[in-house]
Amino acid sequence: MSASDLRVEPGLPHPLGASWDGRGVNFALFSEDAERVELCLFDARGRREIHRIALPERSEDVWHGFLPDVRPEQLYGYRVHGPYDPRNGLRFNPHKLLLDPYARQLVGPFRWSDAHFGYRIGHAQADLSFDRRNDARGVPKCRVVELAHTWDDAPRPRTPWNRSVLYELHVRGFTMRMPEVPEALRGTFAGLGTEASIRHLRTLGVTAVELLPIHANLTERPLAERGLRNYWGYNTLSFFAPEPSYLASGRIAELRTLVRHLHDAGIEVVLDVVYNHSAEGNELGPTLCFRGIDNRAYYRLVDGDPRYYVDYTGCGNTLDLRHPRVIQLVASSLRYWVEQIHVDGFRFDLAPALGRESHDFDVGSGFFDVLRQDPALARTKLIAEPWDLGDGGYQLGHFPSGWAEWNDRYRDVVRRFWRGDGGMVGELASRIAGSSDVFEQRHRHPWASVDYVTAHDGFTLADLVRYERKHNEANGEDNRDGHGDESSWNCGVEGETDDPAIRTLRARQQRNLLATLLLSQGTPMVCAGDEMGRTQGGNNNAYCQDNELGWIDWEGRTAEDRALLELARRLIAMRLEHPAFRRTRFLHGATDDATGTRDVRWLRPDAKELDDSDWRDAALRSLALWLSGPPRSDPRSGPEVGSTEESEDATPCEDFLLLLNAGSEAVHYRMPGDDRVGAWCLVFDTADVQASPALRQAGESLPVAAHAFVCLEGRPSAGKAPR
Repeated sequence: MSASDLRVEPGLPHPLGASWDGRGVNFALFSEDAERVELCLFDARGRREIHRIALPERSEDVWHGFLPDVRPEQLYGYRVHGPYDPRNGLRFNPHKLLLDPYARQLVGPFRWSDAHFGYRIGHAQADLSFDRRNDARGVPKCRVVELAHTWDDAPRPRTPWNRSVLYELHVRGFTMRMPEVPEALRGTFAGLGTEASIRHLRTLGVTAVELLPIHANLTERPLAERGLRNYWGYNTLSFFAPEPSYLASGRIAELRTLVRHLHDAGIEVVLDVVYNHSAEGNELGPTLCFRGIDNRAYYRLVDGDPRYYVDYTGCGNTLDLRHPRVIQLVASSLRYWVEQIHVDGFRFDLAPALGRESHDFDVGSGFFDVLRQDPALARTKLIAEPWDLGDGGYQLGHFPSGWAEWNDRYRDVVRRFWRGDGGMVGELASRIAGSSDVFEQRHRHPWASVDYVTAHDGFTLADLVRYERKHNEANGEDNRDGHGDESSWNCGVEGETDDPAIRTLRARQQRNLLATLLLSQGTPMVCAGDEMGRTQGGNNNAYCQDNELGWIDWEGRTAEDRALLELARRLIAMRLEHPAFRRTRFLHGATDDATGTRDVRWLRPDAKELDDSDWRDAALRSLALWLSGPPRSDPRSGPEVGSTEESEDATPCEDFLLLLNAGSEAVHYRMPGDDRVGAWCLVFDTADVQASPALRQAGESLPVAAHAFVCLEGRPSAGKAPR
């Protein structure tokens, strides 16, 4: 069919994107500064442009047209005409094929070349010049997708926040070396959805997977030229389309199937999303989408000099969520992933950048207001990475009620305490108790603190006890990249060793860190593979390591690794079984009027409570807390309808004694007691994983080895057998 034979009708300005209605496809693209918008249709392989049609109508700055002869599967892109005037923030260049910001799927590889730039590379005035080369052959094409999909009545897990255990994983890295996954499915959504993958998650006991970015993304040119890849994916190319390399089948239904399998296993899906910047970089970056569609609308430009971009992200640009159409894009993307793909929540990368109005972070910004009132997003889990790179960018504890936040203060103090640093005990107590000093405002709860010791960015748990210096040589940046201070301790030798004493200590330290994480108040997050000793050889910035360095090794596990995995399973089960470790109210040492019990007591080795001088003692390297579980709930009360909280479980009071010794010498603790608790039963000892659950009577002494964590459960009398 020739271009003249292709029927074109006015169509509608909404919804934005390419929409199949059963009789044709409506195309709608926002651009307030454009002078003309051309829709480019490609053959089935995306190699040849077969039609170029000017969208015939413009309504409220939306260019639109309806094509009755176009069907789902059609590949397309846009060329947008307008002024090229970088000094005034205008960067239109119709020679560049542009992606639809609302495209649901991208097809074909991206091939770097100078043609992707709107200016002539090497020109004396750089981005002020104009490049006329057609870059279509090296650009992925958008695919028209039929969105009709019927979900059955299977309920979503809807796990309450205080019962949540997050597990951060990389879709590709999780299965690339998993022998039980068919080779053709490794590294894909289908691979993650196999029985072998889900079995590991279920037996571990986590309640949600937090997937590193699965939006279609772009590898930066310098990385590609070094033969590397942006493995983590924090360089978004499309906010609606999944990363094509994760689709073994090439179909979006594969992702829906994964979500369904995880939900059937009782596991929620949280997406790590990057709405703070795009893959187009700064003024010297390529023209791929927003820059060529409407640069002044989509990006924050420098006041008085709009040739340049405001960069709160460290990635060259910042999306302008002050603009209603940009907020519309982000909100529509979030709704799509919730309504069409059925994900359960989001972790927002560099979240303060999303809440900046004129300049400063504003908890009442339009972005937060939109999410707060949106019915599709109201019950999702919202997690902030509470910092960006702009002035005043550190906003831990300042996000709205209903949000959770990555708590790096928790990470840092737990690492430093177990490293043996002095002066850590006071803050450690605050972190274990839920960080009320950070989050107890605007009626927030302990679960608002997402506690973690490791994440994708930084050392793995195993490397945290093996290395004191980063070893990022494989990244090709002369070891300059990555954070320089991990608050780590190599236990005496840098890197691998055969010394049995050091290996024993390292294994114990991993158990200490993991036990602290999983028995603290808040929402714990485990980094995938840490539960079984995954190492990256000291690389603390493996963002470009799409290889065995960045993938989980499922077969090379030692006896120490298997023991760690078993402990991780025990700890998660223990956390979920006992509400004492997942309170919905902050711990303050308060006494319950009905039972006379206090929620927490901080103890010295002689079983007396710590006083002010103890808290100020920089030489103190140990901490003990007597944690009393919640009292019986009034059976008439419960969680509010629609709440993501769980009421305190209707169980008798339960008591746990946690003894943490980060010092180099053993500490002897006298067992405390009161009218209710007369003895303590050993639950675990990280210095002796085979220790039997013997009883210790109140008043008896218990030695806690150096670098050890001991947990005991209270018993009403010495005559009671341990449970």
